[in-house]
Amino acid sequence: MIEIDEEIAVPAPPERVWQVVSDPAEVVSCISGAELGDSHDDGSFDGTLVVKFSAVRVRFGARVSLDLDEPEREGRLSARGRDGQGATRFGAHATFRVTGDQAGGARVHMAGEVNLAGKLASLIEAGAGAVVSRMTKDFTDELIRRCAGEQAAPEKLSLWARVRAWWRRVVHKRQIEQSGVSSGKAE
Repeated sequence: MIEIDEEIAVPAPPERVWQVVSDPAEVVSCISGAELGDSHDDGSFDGTLVVKFSAVRVRFGARVSLDLDEPEREGRLSARGRDGQGATRFGAHATFRVTGDQAGGARVHMAGEVNLAGKLASLIEAGAGAVVSRMTKDFTDELIRRCAGEQAAPEKLSLWARVRAWWRRVVHKRQIEQSGVSSGKAE
């Protein structure tokens, strides 16, 4: 089992941070190697994540459910899936909450666990600490950039930051269009 218990300080208003962490497309854009898939009638959606464990890259696919409590700025996520070869299965549950801090910023509290079974479970569990630390740092950096980016004047953003923001909007729009097309198909 892999346990996650993190708290991230974000120098942005809690309302802005909640907008990002409550939107799956926004969250996925903050995680390198993550992609959204199809949306389902029950509100769940498919997702994939490629994770590097030392020299090994493992692609996980999952069906994800997300329950949000907007007034409390809390969310619960559950996911079930397997790696690309079907050798390892997992179930994950997490909670997150956005609160304000005394400096006018926000704090994101995350706690969860991932249960693994199968051939790669011991390898993944052995490298989980380093992977979770790296992914948390990368997610934090992107979350802060994304939340602050909306408030920063465009002329203060670097050209690269503006190009990245534009590209993410294009990808997000395509994902929305594709999920609308796929959810409208006859079964």
